[in-house]
Amino acid sequence: MNARLERKLRLLAAVVAAGAISGVLFNLARGRPLASAMVVGGAYGLVISFVLASIELFVLEGPMRGWLSGLPFAASLAVRSAIYATITVVIQWLQVGEAIAGLPDMSHETFWLGLIYSVVLSVVINLAMGISNIVGHRAFLNFITGRYHRPVEENRFVLFVDIAGSTGLAEQLGGTGIHRLLDETFRLLTLAVVDYRGEVLNYVGDEVIVTWPERSGAIDCRPLRCFAAMRDELAHAANQFEQQFGVTPRIRGSLHFGPVIVGEIGDIKRAIVFNGDVMNTAARLEELSRSVDGGFLASYAAMQRFGSAPPFAVRDLGRLAIRGRADGIDVVGIDAPALA
Repeated sequence: MNARLERKLRLLAAVVAAGAISGVLFNLARGRPLASAMVVGGAYGLVISFVLASIELFVLEGPMRGWLSGLPFAASLAVRSAIYATITVVIQWLQVGEAIAGLPDMSHETFWLGLIYSVVLSVVINLAMGISNIVGHRAFLNFITGRYHRPVEENRFVLFVDIAGSTGLAEQLGGTGIHRLLDETFRLLTLAVVDYRGEVLNYVGDEVIVTWPERSGAIDCRPLRCFAAMRDELAHAANQFEQQFGVTPRIRGSLHFGPVIVGEIGDIKRAIVFNGDVMNTAARLEELSRSVDGGFLASYAAMQRFGSAPPFAVRDLGRLAIRGRADGIDVVGIDAPALA
């Protein structure tokens, strides 16, 4: 199944399940018998959450994504909340739950209490999804579950991707122009990250850092396929970039593997950070990738962890000297046109 669709369906299932449970709990709190609370509350919860989540994932995050992403966070939240409230009012007014259960129409008081409860709950879920989009879905979930509240060591693939010639592009486009270019470029690159089940760790200037746990990244050479897909996305959007900015961005990259320390850090602004020699080495490999044909380097440590052959031809480049490592590092390159 397509990874983007799978991700949306998982979110849809989670929201629908939470909606059904919330509907049952509300009706139990209102004093309904267990059987009717499960039928009526479950029906309202399923219908409302399914309709709202479907619109969010397949409309607001689909055809309307470009327009909504151009709005400030508060404005985007207000638009979504208004849509949620309108749909909730209609479903409550139709009294779907009572119709399904074959019960008499709800009282005036129950209608308004149910409406307020549903609208507030949907807005809270909308706010949580908005925050999740800002910090990243996995990071948000990790904060909630406390997975990295205490630092842990994990074996990770780390992919550094750099926009080639960004200094010259900044001089050509100006400060605002280069920011818009980077924003559009990173949005495209993120599509490939989702497709190959990676996690965007951070955006640093003109770089994006992507990571995979060992088991997930080793499947079908996902980090390598992700980088190739990033280049394909940029190639397909070349005409759009030329029309909008007069240039087409190109990327270089590096891949490394090894143990990293992952943990929460900070107070006023809490963050989940990755530390260790793997991060430093991957960053330095990215610097070296600027002078090799193909613009990409992968360490032997990463290549040896894959469960299948690479998706394209690679060249053994032997051992390269690297800052901070006296013994250097063994790397391979990919067969692709050199970056100018």
